[in-house]
Amino acid sequence: MTQDLILPRSDLDFLLFDWLKVDDLTRRARFAGQDRFDYASVLDIYAKLAAELFATHNKKNDSQEPSFDGERVTVVEDVGVAMRAFSEAGLMSAAFPPEWGGLSLPSVVERAGMAYIMGANVASAGYAYLTIGNANLLMAHASPKQAAKYVPAMAQGRFFGTMCLSEPQAGSSLADIRTKAVPGADGRYRLFGNKMWISGGEHEVSENIVHLVLAKIPDANGQLPPGVQGISLFTVPRRLVNEDGSLGERNDVVPAGVNHKMGQRGLVNCLLNFGEGKFRPEGEVGALGEIVGEPGQGLAYMFHMMNEARISVGLTAAALAYTGYLHALDYAKTRTQGRLRSQRDPVSAPVPIIQHADVRRMLLAQKAYASGALAICLYSARLNDDVHSLEDAAARDEAHLLLELLTPITKSWTAQWGLVANELAIQVHGGYGYTREYNVEQFYRDNRLNPIHEGTFGIQAIDLLGRKTRMKGGGALKLLSARIAVTIDSANRIASLQRHARTLAKEWDRLQTVTSKLHALPDAEQQLANAGPYLEAFGHVVVGWLWLDQALTVTDLLQGPQASDFHRGKLAACDYFFGWELPKVAAWLAVLDPVERTPLDIRENWL
Repeated sequence: MTQDLILPRSDLDFLLFDWLKVDDLTRRARFAGQDRFDYASVLDIYAKLAAELFATHNKKNDSQEPSFDGERVTVVEDVGVAMRAFSEAGLMSAAFPPEWGGLSLPSVVERAGMAYIMGANVASAGYAYLTIGNANLLMAHASPKQAAKYVPAMAQGRFFGTMCLSEPQAGSSLADIRTKAVPGADGRYRLFGNKMWISGGEHEVSENIVHLVLAKIPDANGQLPPGVQGISLFTVPRRLVNEDGSLGERNDVVPAGVNHKMGQRGLVNCLLNFGEGKFRPEGEVGALGEIVGEPGQGLAYMFHMMNEARISVGLTAAALAYTGYLHALDYAKTRTQGRLRSQRDPVSAPVPIIQHADVRRMLLAQKAYASGALAICLYSARLNDDVHSLEDAAARDEAHLLLELLTPITKSWTAQWGLVANELAIQVHGGYGYTREYNVEQFYRDNRLNPIHEGTFGIQAIDLLGRKTRMKGGGALKLLSARIAVTIDSANRIASLQRHARTLAKEWDRLQTVTSKLHALPDAEQQLANAGPYLEAFGHVVVGWLWLDQALTVTDLLQGPQASDFHRGKLAACDYFFGWELPKVAAWLAVLDPVERTPLDIRENWL
C-alpha cells in the first residue's frame, strides 16, 4: 500500500499548518527550537515506515492471527520488525519530554504521524499507542523511581505497556471489579484476579510487558471496598525488573487464552490471570505489583490513559475511514461500468464509475466523514498541547475543560461515522468490496471495534449529557459556544458561507435549548434515556462547526496563488456536510424534546 492510499499528505498539511497553525506552537517554551521543517520531516518518517513496514504485513496480521499454545502467545514476525524500526526512529517517545528520552514533539504532530501508522496497520499500531499511553500515565502519576524503572525502556521499545481494567463479570462497570491487591511487608502488593479484553497482554515482541492494573486493597476483614473510590492502580510487569534495570523472574501473571476477534486481529487480546500460582516469585503466590500514587485514586490516574486512549480510538477510526475512502476513490476512477443516461449507445465504451452521480455522492460522504473525523482528532490534540504549554493558567484550564467536553465526541462520533465511511467504501467497490482480495473489507472489520471499546457509544453519550455538559456549571458548554460564535461571525462576513453560518447558528441554538430542558428534568432515567441521539446530534453540530471553520481558511487560500482543486474539494465536502448531514440533527433532537419514552417504558418481556 503506497503512502497516498493511507493518508493524503495534502489534508494533513492543511489541517496542521493552515488551519490549526501548528507553527505558532514553536513560540512556546515547551517547543522552543522546533520549526515547520522538523514537523514535516518527522511526518515523512511516519509515512515511510507506514508504507514500507506496517502496511506490508496488514493482511498477514489479519489472516494469521495470534496463537496461544497454552504457554505463550505468538504473533507474526513482521510485527516485531516494524515495531523495532518504529522505536529506533524515536517515534515511541516522539512526544515525551527530553528528560525521558523524547523529542518533545507537540501532541498534534505526533497524532498526525500516528494516523499514518494506524491507517497502514491498525493492529500493529495498537502496540505502540498503548505503550505510549502507559508511559505518559507513569510520567504523570508514578514516583520518579517507579517511572524510571519502566519509561526509558518503553521509549526504547524494549518494554511495551497495557491497561488492565475490565473483568469478565464487570465489563465496563469498574465499580464491580474483584481483583484484589494484598499489601506485603516490603511495600509491594500481591495481586489476585482476572482481567479480560487486554490488548497486547501477552506476546514475545518486546522484552517485557508492563501491565497497569486496577485492583482493590482489602480492608482489615479481607473485604473489598465498594464502588470506584476503593480502586487503586498498580504496575505489574510480566517479568520483574531488578534495581539495576535487568530482568528478573517471571511474574505470576499469565494468559488464560486469546480472544478471536472480528477485526484488528493482529493485536493480541487476551484474558489474564493474576496470582493463580503458575509462577511464584520468592516462593509466594500472587502477581507482584507496586502501587501508583495514593490508594483509592487508581481510577482517577487511569483516566489519564483512558482519555488518551479515547483520542487514539477516534484517530484510529478516522485513519481507517480515510484509507477506505482513498481506496474507494482509486477504484472508482479505474473501474469502468455502465454508461451515462445521455450516452445510451450500447456499443459505446463503459465509463469509470466515478462519473455516476450516486458514486460521487458516496465518495463525497466518505470524504466528509473521514476528513471531519481527522479534523476533530487533531483539534483535540491541539487542545492537549495548549493544556501542557500555555503559560497562562486560566487559558490552560479553559483548554482542559474544552478537551474534556469534546473527548466523547472525538472518540464516539469518529467511531460511528468512520465505520459508515468504510461501509460506503465497500459499496463503491460493489461485489468486489465484499471479498477478502480487496482491502476495504478488512477496514470495515477493523473499524467495527471502535464504537465498542474505551467506553461504548452509549456510555460516552451518558457521559456527555449527564456529566460533561454540566461541568463547571455549564462552563465547558459556554467555552464551546464562544468558539462556535467566533466562527459563525466570521462566516457571516463571507457571502458564500453565510447560508452555512445561519444553519450552524440555528442548530447550535436548538441543541443548547434541548440541553437545558434535559438538564431540568427531575427524573435522571428519563433525562438520559435517549442520550445516544443526543451524542449524534451534538457530534454532527461540532463537526459541522469544524468544517465551517476550515472553510474560512480555505476561502482565504483560494484568493492566493496556492489555490488548487484540493481546496475546492474541501469546500465541496463542507457543502455536502451542511446540505446532507446537518439536516439529520432535527430528527435526533425530535426524540429529546420532549423525550420519546418507548425505550424507557417498554417491558423486558415484550422484547
